[in-house]
Amino acid sequence: MVPPVILDIEASGFGAGSYPVEIGYVDTEGHVWSAQVQPHADWLHWDKEAEKLHHQSRQSLEDDGATPREIALHLNHILNGKTVYTDGWYQDFVWLHRLYEAAGLSPHFKLEDLSLTLTPEQKAAWHDTKQHILESLALQQHRASTDAKVLQLTWLKTAQADTVLAD
Repeated sequence: MVPPVILDIEASGFGAGSYPVEIGYVDTEGHVWSAQVQPHADWLHWDKEAEKLHHQSRQSLEDDGATPREIALHLNHILNGKTVYTDGWYQDFVWLHRLYEAAGLSPHFKLEDLSLTLTPEQKAAWHDTKQHILESLALQQHRASTDAKVLQLTWLKTAQADTVLAD
């Protein structure tokens, strides 16, 4: 069973003016990647409540983040021609667009809603399965690659349970 490639984005906040602060993905083999995003010059919105969730200060992003262009080039190289899934399609689509706009590039992959890949049985088991995975692995939430990995493990676990039920 091949799981989907899953991308997750942490952001400076929600609503108008928010932008990506970290982007991460997990590929079909379970390998994770993430990068902090150096804020573009016109990205000014900063929500202290969001910072409490993702534990990244604007200063650390300015000092240690990769540029939007570096990240966009990496994503295009690795995800070229693929369909990539997210559990927050609308918001992640907006943030990904902001990243690519700042980079002066276009994505070479398609971003889709993860729910499109789920069977009704997977949807029914999703919340409890995800909660169990979070508790058993004790991973820090609201980090892009960790959240993507949890989503992929949840997808795999619910897909396996769905397959067992079908047999």
